[in-house]
Amino acid sequence: MRRSAAVLCGAAVVLAGTLTAVPANASASPSANTVQAAAAKVTWKKCATDDSPTLQCGSVKVPLDHAKPSGKKITLALSRVPHTADKYQGPLLVNPGGPGGSGLTLAGYVASSLPKEVAAQYDVIGFDPRGVGASKPALDCKPGYFDPVRPDSVPSTPAIEKANLARAKSFAKACGTKYKDVLPYINTISAVKDLDSIRKALGAKKINYFGYSYGTYLGAVYAKLYPERVRRLVLDSIVDPTGVWYDDNIQQDYAFDARHKALMAWIAKYDSTYKLGTDPAKIEAKWYAMRAALAKKPAGGKVGASELEDTFIPGGYYNGYWPSLAQAFAAYVNDKNDAPLVKAYESFAAIDASGDNGYSIYTSVQCRDASWPRDWNQWRKDNWAVYEKAPFMAWNNAWYNAPCAFWPTKSLKPVNVANAKLPPVLLFQATDDAATPYQGGVTVHRLLKNSSLVVEQGGGNHGISLSGNACLDKYLAAYLTNGKVPRGKGTADAVCQKLPDPKPQGVAQATTTMVGNTLQGVLGFGG
Repeated sequence: MRRSAAVLCGAAVVLAGTLTAVPANASASPSANTVQAAAAKVTWKKCATDDSPTLQCGSVKVPLDHAKPSGKKITLALSRVPHTADKYQGPLLVNPGGPGGSGLTLAGYVASSLPKEVAAQYDVIGFDPRGVGASKPALDCKPGYFDPVRPDSVPSTPAIEKANLARAKSFAKACGTKYKDVLPYINTISAVKDLDSIRKALGAKKINYFGYSYGTYLGAVYAKLYPERVRRLVLDSIVDPTGVWYDDNIQQDYAFDARHKALMAWIAKYDSTYKLGTDPAKIEAKWYAMRAALAKKPAGGKVGASELEDTFIPGGYYNGYWPSLAQAFAAYVNDKNDAPLVKAYESFAAIDASGDNGYSIYTSVQCRDASWPRDWNQWRKDNWAVYEKAPFMAWNNAWYNAPCAFWPTKSLKPVNVANAKLPPVLLFQATDDAATPYQGGVTVHRLLKNSSLVVEQGGGNHGISLSGNACLDKYLAAYLTNGKVPRGKGTADAVCQKLPDPKPQGVAQATTTMVGNTLQGVLGFGG
């Protein structure tokens, strides 16, 4: 799935950055869910922040190649908000997605966002997966790969296509040259085995797991390989495991185009504020006219056509960004003022808490996880077909993933996550999610026999629990408290209505939104 670096913009606030287990009356003794404390291997040290005053940090060493447990070791960085209640339900491992997203700050976010009495029953554990962030080694294949101004993403001429192909090939070659001995082991299966190493280091017999976006695939694969080690499993904004990763990216293109049209319709609703018209189709035409103008003359010397797409793609993840994007759009079109657009780019597209490292892991995992077409003619055919129906992100996404056409390692086979061996699993999915389209939630609900699907009807945001929807959060709290899940007769076991769309804001408010402190600030989205 395409991981949008831009949605991490809110991380500046948080960091500077898709089971009736143990009974509800679980014993107050840690031994109910853990091995004796003497077996624990993590040394925790205080690393508190203003947002997470009780946060602790640690690390664990794991084999680079799990088939050779005595071979070379790598280090995984961990974080923890420790439990405070007498009723201890074990570790709750949390993952923000990506692949390539850092999870260290997510532990504090989840612990502070859950009801206090629920969070108090768990050690909330964040971690940087292998190769990511504070884990060592942290991969950075080609620093500055996304520096502006890049070639236009739409290969309307042979020269533009050639320039983009050269970039993609150079990135793949740089990774292969710099990390030849590491790349074969940067993949989801290796990361899943790391999870089990973390479990052992924590001294736990079973884990509770809560993953967003790509983290849902990571969790589902863990559950497939280690079903007996799963106590509770929460998957939010769910990757379709039957499409990893080429097909899933194609489906994203259609969904993001629909969300971009939703933004245009929202702008039309507030013509008195933005003065871009009342017809969504005509407003969209103005957006593409702006794109064409920026392709010829980048705003501020840094926002060309590709950078404009980078700036607006986050609006497909989170509608809280719409007022800022609309204000920048209107200023450019109506006032010939490109400063707000440059500001929006710097806030949404250019600032990424994981940066080059995140993208290096994104490609390393996805290119290794599953097969990709190695014939560029296939990419050209497929993406032009998508572009004809859904132009907004089609080629931008294609080039984001294009290094996989030239990746230096062979591909593994995707994991069939179908599973009838798990206790109840809780799934969350918004119907209009662009990054992980709705079908992914439906598919995983079918594949995980004992799962329950909670749907946010009409919702288009990505990462929907712990984001202010009380209806969704009550199901999460109940499940983490006693393992209970809703049971329905239709596709969904429970339905919650989406939160209202945002209202227009003044310039000052829009600027504040650009560094908002929502969940979007700690999620690394890939799918």
